[in-house]
Amino acid sequence: MQLRMTAISEPNRFRIVELLRDGPRSVGDIVEALSLGQPQVSRHLRLLSEAGVVEVTKRAQQRIYRLHPDAMRELSDWAQGFAVLWSERMDRLGAFLDDTADQ
Repeated sequence: MQLRMTAISEPNRFRIVELLRDGPRSVGDIVEALSLGQPQVSRHLRLLSEAGVVEVTKRAQQRIYRLHPDAMRELSDWAQGFAVLWSERMDRLGAFLDDTADQ
């Protein structure tokens, strides 16, 4: 999990993950969408692949990348745990502020 978090924490890799959220894309599509060089995009994709965040398939001369569903589910579950925690804390803060305002 930590490897995946580290991989997507870099801004360009995070942008790649956001692009792939809409569906599979070729390296060329990613290069065009992000206005980055092909070697840079390929390096980012390799790191995302090594972390298990993306999967690659070959179609003729193209490499098509897509998000790895299990990795995304794991990251989502982790983030959801924090969402619940912060929601509970905000509810307690709201109740405290309401009590303070009544006094």
